[in-house]
Amino acid sequence: MSEPSLPSRTSSRAVVFILLAAVLFGASAPLSKILLGSFDPIALAGFLYLGSGISAWIIYTVQRRGKGSQNAEARLTRSDLPWLAGAVAAGGVIAPILLMTGLAETPASTASLLLNFEGVATALLAVWWFKEAVDRRIFLAMGLVTIAAILLGWTPGRWGFTLGALAILAACFFWGLDNNLTRQISGKDPLMIVGVKGLVAGTFSLLLAIVLGRPLPSLGSAGLAMLLGAFSYGLSIQLFILALRSLGAARTSTLYSISPFAGVALSFILLHEIPTKFFWFALPLMIAGAWLMVSERHAHLHKHIPLTHSHAHTHPGDLHHQHEHPGLDLSSGRITHAHEHEHQALTHSHPHTPDLHHRHGHTP
Repeated sequence: MSEPSLPSRTSSRAVVFILLAAVLFGASAPLSKILLGSFDPIALAGFLYLGSGISAWIIYTVQRRGKGSQNAEARLTRSDLPWLAGAVAAGGVIAPILLMTGLAETPASTASLLLNFEGVATALLAVWWFKEAVDRRIFLAMGLVTIAAILLGWTPGRWGFTLGALAILAACFFWGLDNNLTRQISGKDPLMIVGVKGLVAGTFSLLLAIVLGRPLPSLGSAGLAMLLGAFSYGLSIQLFILALRSLGAARTSTLYSISPFAGVALSFILLHEIPTKFFWFALPLMIAGAWLMVSERHAHLHKHIPLTHSHAHTHPGDLHHQHEHPGLDLSSGRITHAHEHEHQALTHSHPHTPDLHHRHGHTP
């Protein structure tokens, strides 16, 4: 059976989401560097994630009241909890503490570009552990970003990499693991995911700071950190999850690699940091990697196996969601809702990415 090509609107919107998420997160490094003047790194990580969690739950509560019983997003279920717990531990607790620790010893501009390694870590884990399909073009993009990250972290001297740079690279690995774990539940409500992750991870980091006897900031400084966390972590992660649904982990994370450019720009403006000579070698490599990712086009004949799941989808206008809804009124236009639904076996060809419905294998 052959179907006409799917519209590119969904993928295009996902690209916009991930680019905006990248800019928001990219701004976090230089702004966090400023806050570290009055913060312990572990406490700052805690307040950043508390800000993201609280803001997500506020928005979630307002949306639920406005929509009543209508479910535009699928809720988390018991089967999602192991994936969520792993994501909270890796990306909500371990990675932020490593980043703040490394940032305290590393220029914000260098730290911003080192964060590009998160995309490489995510893609490598997606391919080799979670078996997500990518072609040689994506591998080349990953390679360019890896080389750029090595150039940025390398400093002449006996040990090469600084301990601060190594801490940031370790944070990127754990965020890469977090991204792949979150991919497994990306069809569920992103506000719920961010809310749970932010509150649990933020509370844990703050308790850890207290147990270790670390100093806590003033209320004003804590408020600024939570405000930064609401945008650079909370909103950014929500947009990242929405992009994961359509693009898959490897492609989403590679596009996300532009986030350090925003951080570097702010570092130049706010902190007057002068880039090292390695920066000018790394920058074109990162730009080339991002371009390879954005310009990719993937289409072939593929088979869909029968599948039952729950996530947000739209009627009409989606070839993968043609199931019947007795009594559903479409006279006012397209309707987006979430419920458990079944997909029948289907074979067709169209441009696609590893979204919720295209996680099939590829014969070499």
